[in-house]
Amino acid sequence: MQKTLVMKFGGTSVGSADALANAVQIIRDAKKDWDRVVVVTSAMSGVTNLLLDSAASASQGKVDSLPAAESTLREKHFAAADVLIKDEQLREQAKAEINALILSLVDLCKAIAVLGEASPRAMDAVASLGERLSVRLLAAVANDAGIRAKGIESTEFIITNAHYQSAHPDFKATTEKTRGILNPLMDEGIIPITTGFIGATPEGAITTLGRGGSDYSAAIIGSVLPADDVWIWTDVDGVMTTDPRIVKDAKTLPEISYSEIAELAYYGAKVLHPKTIRPVVDAGIGLRICNTFNPSHPGTRLTANSKSNGKVNGQVVKAVTAIRKQRLVTIEGRGMLGVPGVAARAFGAVASTRTSVPLITQASSEQSICFAVPSETAPSVLEALQKTFAHEIEDEDIDRVWSTDDVSIVTVVGAGMRHTPGVAGKVFSQLGNNGVNVLAIAQGSSEVSISLVVDAMDTENAVKTLHKLIVQ
Repeated sequence: MQKTLVMKFGGTSVGSADALANAVQIIRDAKKDWDRVVVVTSAMSGVTNLLLDSAASASQGKVDSLPAAESTLREKHFAAADVLIKDEQLREQAKAEINALILSLVDLCKAIAVLGEASPRAMDAVASLGERLSVRLLAAVANDAGIRAKGIESTEFIITNAHYQSAHPDFKATTEKTRGILNPLMDEGIIPITTGFIGATPEGAITTLGRGGSDYSAAIIGSVLPADDVWIWTDVDGVMTTDPRIVKDAKTLPEISYSEIAELAYYGAKVLHPKTIRPVVDAGIGLRICNTFNPSHPGTRLTANSKSNGKVNGQVVKAVTAIRKQRLVTIEGRGMLGVPGVAARAFGAVASTRTSVPLITQASSEQSICFAVPSETAPSVLEALQKTFAHEIEDEDIDRVWSTDDVSIVTVVGAGMRHTPGVAGKVFSQLGNNGVNVLAIAQGSSEVSISLVVDAMDTENAVKTLHKLIVQ
């Protein structure tokens, strides 16, 4: 039985000539062990931001930064091509294709400037260019290195709805197209190198898959082929127990379950976005996160929610993460007691400001509701709440609506906590003994994590203190 591997390279993994050379060596090594390999590439690091900034400026009628953006893009891609592609014909062809795409950015931005607005469809057309540039470069570099590869845009086989900027794939159509296009290439021993992050509507309009879109592309391709394994190549040795900038002895987790990684990603750790890996998990396909710059490291393997009650070597807490720059908003008043619909109206008001709430806590007395919002949205959230509850504030049923200064949400994650008594006790004793005051607490019924709100200046102390529970 032939084994199939899908590998995705992130922006830093294809961000320079050196990184590209590493990626090509990884592709060559993979081909020795796997019969069939598909490669998914992100845009070179920094490129997508540059593209989106150019479009945003253009939507305000400013095109004076376009020549600089154009030359930056040319420089970045051409410099890598000049170093890595020895075959002159191959190099010139790749550069000509890259140049044509850069010129199309200029045309798109000029059109946006004339209209004075960038529609979601136009933004997707601009954002897709980074991957479309990258795939031509990586495919040419791979071919020059003697690897039989073919660059192909995922718009040809990832079919989505027309929800621009966060499109959803049509799995039935995508399965048919993906197999029809990629299998014949792999049957001939050719490695398809394709674009992450982008798809197309049935009519052929380019769409993007939203945050974490390149990981999502790899997961979609892996699930529909189906592949045996999906490997995500990035610039870290897998998922860490915490931010190594805060705790020097943070370690790589050899394995982590889907429910744990979902909590970590939600609470700000730089790991895979849960949506992006769902197709792989649903299809029961193996997933690994590895480091392009340290390819011999085993990285982190993702498992279905583990049978061993989530404990690894008896370890209950697996990771600690923090989201900074949050504020706690509180609605309090004795008149709220037993009044139905207060929470619904409160969160309706928050939703009207397009703010996402990462944490909620309410006492059973119903005299107050407290929730976190990102700091920069706090003023508009308070304004919306005061407007919504103007009558209750006037009648003194609600005493006040207020927010704290900046706080951080610190989250302790570990599936083993579900079956271990006393974890919360240990967490709070640990914090109390180290002088960290907890302002609010939330624990979901899944019991894979406990989240605590602490003062902004206590963030690092809280993370370091709780990280000690991992190594105990």
